[in-house]
Amino acid sequence: GNSGLFDLDKKIKDYSKDEYEMFMHAPKQKLKNPPKTWARTAQYEGLVPRMLRSVIHSASGRHHQAALEKIVTRKTCPVCHGTRLNGKALTAKIEGKNIAEVGEMDLVNVLKFLDSITDFKAKTMVRELRSKVQSLVDIGLGYLSLNRGTDTLSGGEAQRIKIAKYLTSSLSDLVYVLDEPSVGLHPHDIQLITKSLEKLKNQGNTIVLVDHNPAIISAADYVVEIGPKAGKAGGEVTFTGTYSELLKSNTITGKMLRTPIKFRQPRKASDWISVQNVTSHNLNKVSARIPKGVLTVVSGPAGSGKSTLVNAFKQQMSGMDYVDLSQDSVGVNIRSTPATYLNILNPLRKLFANANKVSTQLFSYNGKGACPRCKGKGVTITEMAFMDPVVQTCELCGGKRYSQEALQYKYHGKDISEVMNMSIDDTLDFFKDVPNILKKVDLLEKVGLGYLNLSQSMTTLSGGEVQRVKLALELDHEGSVYFLDEPTTGLHLNDTKRLIDLFEKLVDNGNTLIVIEHNLSLISQADWLIDMGPDAGKYGGKVCFEGTPKDSMQHLESRTGVALKKLVK
Repeated sequence: GNSGLFDLDKKIKDYSKDEYEMFMHAPKQKLKNPPKTWARTAQYEGLVPRMLRSVIHSASGRHHQAALEKIVTRKTCPVCHGTRLNGKALTAKIEGKNIAEVGEMDLVNVLKFLDSITDFKAKTMVRELRSKVQSLVDIGLGYLSLNRGTDTLSGGEAQRIKIAKYLTSSLSDLVYVLDEPSVGLHPHDIQLITKSLEKLKNQGNTIVLVDHNPAIISAADYVVEIGPKAGKAGGEVTFTGTYSELLKSNTITGKMLRTPIKFRQPRKASDWISVQNVTSHNLNKVSARIPKGVLTVVSGPAGSGKSTLVNAFKQQMSGMDYVDLSQDSVGVNIRSTPATYLNILNPLRKLFANANKVSTQLFSYNGKGACPRCKGKGVTITEMAFMDPVVQTCELCGGKRYSQEALQYKYHGKDISEVMNMSIDDTLDFFKDVPNILKKVDLLEKVGLGYLNLSQSMTTLSGGEVQRVKLALELDHEGSVYFLDEPTTGLHLNDTKRLIDLFEKLVDNGNTLIVIEHNLSLISQADWLIDMGPDAGKYGGKVCFEGTPKDSMQHLESRTGVALKKLVK
């Protein structure tokens, strides 16, 4: 308003076309004659881009997404039809295609398009472009389009794009550190990853991987194992050496890698759930069925249509009672913890209150027991007008969330903050004489979360961890249908075995489990397998196999069957 560009007495509806465009859509720019009250570095920005930058696309905007959705609408631009380019740019064509049409192609077809360009002047550019696109195809991303938004990529896809980027680099003597590159990937995709990493290594680079996947471990020249367990019971180097030496070692990983895969005797279905002619995303008139009362795994390469098929089953069951244990966050509330989610806090407050003969409210960081400065959050959050908020550990309570008055009371020598900061594994012994709390922390330990603290904010958990917290809450149910999405994400082989044992008990209790999964150990223990593929995007979307995991090994078109056959050998 005080930019000097507009007549403040003039109504917006009376603005000329240029004035309205400047007011609403002008990009950030330095004014030739800015007002004297403006800072030297100040720039003018139109209302729409300013709102997008400072509100809608900011961290605080993401926290208020539900409220923003009520006032913000999105629709395809009627002028460019979503291409984001002006008419002049779209008139330029190569081999009959403009840049927007090429951007919409999948990468496999982009390669064909580049090969069709024969103009000698473009030879160098085409060679460079082809090299970059080929590296993405080689790593299993040929189904993506050039226009695909990075915010729509899965973690596995984003990780592979980063690897592909480095494959075309001429740099050597670099150290690349990758954290679980196998997450969300089918064994077929992992094979492509290991080949790409081998190329990167052969260029004279050092590759350091943090991973649990047997296929990744077997590809390593040198293995370092940390353990023997998680949390306080870990932190030691338990093995260093080659993969063949690891197989002979007495470590947890060595023992698990030596354990051969054995297929279970399939259980009989009590009934069937069917979907017919599903047409959505890359699925075209796909039909499949899932048995009730057993464990079913839906497998296939990343992007093959697994989630789309499972969503069709959920829609088919819309009138039935089922439990959807997705990896979606249980909320963005910074106060939410495993202790609050499983209702461990209430009995814990009563325990402290009874032991010290004071009110239970004193042990609530959402009430009387809250630190007066951070109000029980453990952190202070400073909202910045045009930047992400600044989050700092509270100086008064040191992140403990509680007031000094609350912290003076003890139970078995520990204040409530110290108990809340204990790992789940440690609380099993601490609460051995408190059955109503022990039962709930034991559930978290059973789903492989023994290393978490009771007070850990749910906003810091990975998708796999969130899913297992949800699973812990649902373990007492009988006769339910559970949907799970890659529950083994981030789990060690030994933890995966424990999760499989847990699934066995759930099925034995009359529950139905429908699991999207790539882990071959879990797949081998399924009663029924639906394998999607054969590849991703438009090259997938088909049911390549339907039956028992053991029978899938006889079907060459089943990527999962082929992977199982290699492992069993």
